[in-house]
Formats: sequence, structure tokens, C-alpha cells
Amino acid sequence: MKLSAKMSNLWKTYDTAIWIRAIGTALTSITNFMMRPFLVLYLYNRLEGDVFMSMLVVSLSPFMGMLVGLFAGKLSDRVGRKPVMLASLLIQCGSMLAFMAATSVWHYALISIFSGIGHALFYPAANAQVSDVVPADKRPEVFALFHTALNLGAAAGPLLGLLLYNWNMQLVFFACAVTTAIYAFLLWWKVPETLQTGLAASPTAAAETSPASGKAESFSLPGWIKKHKLLVSITLSSMPVTLLYALVESAFPLHLQTRFTNYQAIFAGLMTFNGLMVILLQIWIARKTANMALHRVMGIAYSLFALVALGYGFAPWIVLLFAVEFVFTIGEMMNGPHSQKLVSVIAPPEERGFYFSFYSMNWQVSRFVGPLLGGLVLSKLNGEWLFGLLGLLIVAGGISMFFVCKAYYQRTVSSASGAARSGEPAAAAEVSA
Repeated sequence: MKLSAKMSNLWKTYDTAIWIRAIGTALTSITNFMMRPFLVLYLYNRLEGDVFMSMLVVSLSPFMGMLVGLFAGKLSDRVGRKPVMLASLLIQCGSMLAFMAATSVWHYALISIFSGIGHALFYPAANAQVSDVVPADKRPEVFALFHTALNLGAAAGPLLGLLLYNWNMQLVFFACAVTTAIYAFLLWWKVPETLQTGLAASPTAAAETSPASGKAESFSLPGWIKKHKLLVSITLSSMPVTLLYALVESAFPLHLQTRFTNYQAIFAGLMTFNGLMVILLQIWIARKTANMALHRVMGIAYSLFALVALGYGFAPWIVLLFAVEFVFTIGEMMNGPHSQKLVSVIAPPEERGFYFSFYSMNWQVSRFVGPLLGGLVLSKLNGEWLFGLLGLLIVAGGISMFFVCKAYYQRTVSSASGAARSGEPAAAAEVSA
């Protein structure tokens, strides 16, 4: 009875849209993690061992995501979160089915392009939806919930994917299509639109604020950057970390191949270990760091990521690789929820979709550049050089993120103090991470 009551109270804590997203994320992440660790290896084999072409196909997806990203955010601010999320899931489902029939490099390239469009549409709208229905002080915990759901797939998917990769990769693509279709159905059936009508961006406002608009006479790039300086700064500072993720998904398996004979099992084991640790620790770490100053959280996280890059490049033993993976897990559990919460707090209500889409461009840019950079460095030098240089980039990004977040933290503390002296309500939730 007590367990039932606790589960009931937990379910009531968050909006239905939040739980559908958590369930859908868990479902799709299992099959996505069955596919993602082995997609580069699959393409590498299908394209007769051509490293660069394999990396190029993989990079086309985030390249298209980069092109449509800002449009996707503005679209969700204009027409609503739900239709954009549904369109995204249907495009992703179709892409997975198309992979089953692909036979040439041009097929893979075209499918990668459509897959990139689908992914770019989803997360700006989905994260803006969180901002629509969740109070600011609860958002780190909600983003941590999604991260936990994502890592349910990371825990189970790679080992299942390893089995099916060596048997029949077509089944993996089919499973991805089925779970994505289920997620789309749950979203259509149970999730209401969360964008308030009064906050929807008007065409006039969109023209004034969109950097892509050539019609707004008042628009200037320097003025736009100054207006959104904080958003631009944290997006640029995040790129070295997302580049780490991109290289783990693309170049890291090929680097392991040069150092270990059982590299496929090692890579799947690392992914599974990461997922299990996140499931066990993510919510706890989100709560423990909820009241820490944002710049301290980011400083610690980036320091851990820099160590991880060096560990991936130079670790000579499997045991050490797993220790490095644990450090990576701690870093991502600190960085992810709090960086997303920061974007949700600084975004004006009528531009939440745009803010999340611009911020998500750091993922798209990194996933476009990462495979190309990884393929080039691996073919000319080696993985030690690749991950060593990446460690230096992460240090630079960490220094930038630390000072940007520290300035923001001090400004919000000052604003809160001024509001308290004047008797006005202060947004205390914005002060800490």
C-alpha cells in the first residue's frame, strides 16, 4: 500500500505531458541505443571500409538539423509544441523504415538528411513544453527525469544492439520505427497543447526577432547578438562538450578498434555502464546540486569532461576505461539538467522554442563537425591526438562557461537583493542552478 501511495503521489507531481515524454523517451531510447553505437560500424562495413564516407553520411543528419533548427523553434512558438513534435516523430519513424531498404551510399545519405530534420524538430518544442508546464525551480529535476529515462535505453540498448548487429541489423531499424510510432501515438492521444494562445509569437514579432528574416528592416546581426548575448555565449561554450558526445558516437569505436581486440563488447559495456549509473544516481545528483551556484556546477562538470577526453584517448586498460566512464557519467549528470534549466530561465515565454532551438544548435554543429573531424584526424594521425586536442577545447569551453555563468549568477543575486529591498517579489529560483 505504501509503495502504491508513493507511486501515485509521484505520478501526480508532474503534468501528464511530462510523464508521456518520459515514457516515450524510455521506449525510443532502448532501440536508439541498439542502433547508435553500431551505425558507424554498419556503414563502415556496407561502404567497404571507407572511414571518411561513413563519417560523412553520419554527419549529414546534424548538418540538416543545423539548417532547420532555428526554423523549428520558431515554428513551435507559432503553431504549438504538439504538432511539431508529432511531425518530428513521424519523420524519424519513416527514416528508420527507409534504412531497411537502403542499398547505396546515396540512399544512406538521403535518409540521414531526413533523420536530421526529424531530430531537429523535436527537442526545441519538447523542451519548450517543459518550460510551459513546469515551475522554474522544478525544471532541473524534470530534465533529470528525462535523462534517467534516456539512460534506461543506454543501459539495455547497446548489449541488445551488439547481439542484433552481429545477426541482422534490419531488425534494429524496424524496432526503432515501431517504438517511435508508439511514442507518436501516445503524444497524439494523451498530450494536450501547452503553448498559451496569448504567448504565441505573431508574424510581426517573429520577423523582428528572427535572424533569418531578410524583411525586417530593423534587424542587424550585431544588435541581435547583443540582445541574446547570454544565449549565444552559453551555446558556444557548450560546443566542446557536445563535440565529446559526437566523437564518442562516431570516432571512439574506431579508436577502440586500434587498441583492443574485443572493442565492440567494450564499447557496448561502457554505454551500458553509463546508463546504469545515470539510472541510479541522476535524480539524487540533480537534487544535491539544485542549490549550488551555477558556475560551480559547470566548472566541476567541465573539469570532469576534460579528464574524460584524455582518458578515452590514452587509457591502456579496460578497467581504467570504465573508471573514465564513471567520471563522464558524473559530469553529464551535473551538466545536462542544469544547462537546460538555465536556457529555460533566460528565455522569454514567447520565445522558448526559439531559445531551445538555438541552444540545441551546439549539438547539431558538433555532430556535423565531429564525425568529419574525427575521420580526418584518425586517417592522418590517431585517436590519441584527437582526444588530446579535444581535452584542450573542453578546458577552454569550461573557462568560458564558468565566467559567463558566474556573471549571470552575480547579476541575478544582485537583482534579487534589490527586489527584496524594494519589497518586490524576486525570482529566487533563477539565482541558483
